Parts: sequence; structure tokens; C-alpha cells
Amino acid sequence: MTVPPRGTSAVRRLASGGRSWRLIAVALVVIVPVTLFASIILMTPSPSMLLGGGADGNCAEAATGPGAATPGTDLSKTARSDIPEDYLALYKKFGKQIGVQWNVLAAIGKRETNHGRSSLPGVRSGTNYAGAAGPMQFLVSTWGGQAKMKIEPGINGYASDGDGDGFGDVYNPADAILGAAKMLKRNGAPDDLRKAIFVYNRATWYVDQVLEIAKRYAATGEIGVPAEADPACDSGFVDSAPDDVVRQILQYALAQRGKPYRWGGTGPDAFDCSGIIYMAYRNAGLSIPRTTFGQWPFGERIEQGEEQPGDLVFFNAGPGTSKDNPGHVGMVVSPGTMIEARCTLCGPIKVTTYRDRPNIVGFTRPLRNDTVLAQLKRAQT
Repeated sequence: MTVPPRGTSAVRRLASGGRSWRLIAVALVVIVPVTLFASIILMTPSPSMLLGGGADGNCAEAATGPGAATPGTDLSKTARSDIPEDYLALYKKFGKQIGVQWNVLAAIGKRETNHGRSSLPGVRSGTNYAGAAGPMQFLVSTWGGQAKMKIEPGINGYASDGDGDGFGDVYNPADAILGAAKMLKRNGAPDDLRKAIFVYNRATWYVDQVLEIAKRYAATGEIGVPAEADPACDSGFVDSAPDDVVRQILQYALAQRGKPYRWGGTGPDAFDCSGIIYMAYRNAGLSIPRTTFGQWPFGERIEQGEEQPGDLVFFNAGPGTSKDNPGHVGMVVSPGTMIEARCTLCGPIKVTTYRDRPNIVGFTRPLRNDTVLAQLKRAQT
């Protein structure tokens, strides 16, 4: 039997005026032990969106195309019996379009509002005590400032149009699930799920619960990693580019996802770490050094925390490298994430996180090099 969400979430102290973790812990202790686990798993809809992001309009358009996903052999009996068919189709559809695990989306939907079936405040109208709304429980402020808004370029939030009506409605399951998929993708999914889910709701116990539910929804009992995201859904990264030049660089690099690593490769079928960067800059009409060893001294040094899309992040990795002679490089696509061709055994080219990676040597901005500035100036005349 499905138990409706109840209780309160410890992470809510940030949005509810500063309740302490100790008070929340005491409150949880008084819950009847027999029902403790069920109560925690299905608690009050939470204002999970504690960080903002950008709306990905192109992804919304791609996601509203024909052919919504239908249940398949990757579903467990639990998933088939517990997830409503319309919600399941949306989890599968937008999980595939954005490139995140459908069962993780479904697990968040279960944990937040029991797939929209909860009758608590904020699920179908209004907000809960902390300002969260809709089946995926976005804070309205991180949705875009309004519960329903027209989707236009430059929206500062995750408001999304999942049903193709031109509006992002936080109470509309299609819009909300698409927005949740984008947020997971922006913050590390499908590779760094713990980080992505933690950003969704900043509590380690919440991360553990979502991952456990996701496993129960998968036929194999494992979460798995989906195919690389549809290139049409790169707009979240591309739209964050500071200018058209960086946008061209990112578009080329992101289009190479899923291709294999090959030492010395510069495409079109395979690349090494510096080769994909070299070719991405060439795509924008710019010439930079071909190798990691040449790219490191080429760009202007950037302090960590100030990097932006198109910048390079270098690592002390590989034979003969050191803190002053990095041997691996990736390209920043958004704060904390990069696209990289890592190694032959590391899987295909993909977007990964770098903040938790060891041996970061530093960041550079090739676009500040005098040679590149001269190339840009000639292109403008």
C-alpha cells in the first residue's frame, strides 16, 4: 500500500527561517519506530530547489516531439505497480531526452509527492510551508519567480515547457518533470548522481533514499547509466555561454559526446583530451596549440571559482606530468562540469564533474591570449 507523504525534511531549515538540525532530529525520534522508515521515505513535499539555473528552451521543444516513451523491460514489478502510467511515460521520455536516469527522476517524484498523488498543500495549488510547489516540489523562486510563466530566452530558473503549450507550469507534471531532469543534468547526472541529487535536496539521507527507490524501480536492481543526452538538449550549457564565440566552441565539443577516446585523435570519429578542445576552437575559427602541454601555458590563468564556459581545466595526470606540467585537460561547460576525453578505458567522451577530482593544476582562458584576440579582431573586420 502506498503511504501519502508526511512529516518534514531536515534540509528545510534554509527555507523555513533557520530551524536547527538538532530540533529536526528530535522531532524524528518521537515518530513511532514501526512507521519510521515509511514516514521518512514518503514525507512532506520538499522545497528542493535550493540553487537556481537556466531554462533550456531547445530541450523543451525536443521533448515535446512525437513518441513518448512507454513501459519496457527495464521496469521492475514495483515500478509497474507503483508509478502511474502517465507519470512513467514522462519520466522515461524526459530522462531519455535530457540524458538522465528515468528511475532517478521517478524516485524523486515518489519521494516528493508520491507521483503527484499527495493531497498535501503545494502539490496541485499554492505552496507548502516553505514555498515549494508542484509534483516535483520546486521552490517557486527557482522555478522562475512565478508558478506559471511564458517560456522565453533568458529565464532565470528551471521553468520548462514539457507539453508544448509555450508555458512553464510548476503544477503541470510534464513541465515539472522536464525541469527536474534539467536540474539533475546541470548538477552532475547521469555520472555524479549523489552530487546531482544532493543539490536537489541538501541532505545525505535524502540522497540515500532516492537512490534506494531508484534501484527498486529498475528491473536489474541497479540504477544504471543512460545513453548520452540528445545533442538537441545541449542548450542548457550552450545558452550559458558568455558570447557567440564560446557558444560555437561548446556546440562543437558537446556534439562529440559518445565518441571514443583515441590518443592523438582530432576527430571526426575519436579524440584525445586536447584534440577535442583544439578542434572545438578551430570550429569557431580560432587556432590554439594542439597538445595539453602547449595549451597549458597558452591561455591566461584564471582563479578557481572564476572559470566560465569555454575555459580549460588542467590536471596533474599521465606519465611525466607534474603540478607545473599537466598532462590532462577538459573544457568547462558550466560551473563544476566539463566535457572531456579522458582515456581509452574511461568510456566515451562525456560531460563530467571536476570539483571533486584530485590533482587539479589550474584553469586558463585561451580567449585572453594575444594571438586569439588578434584572430577575433580580424574576424570582426
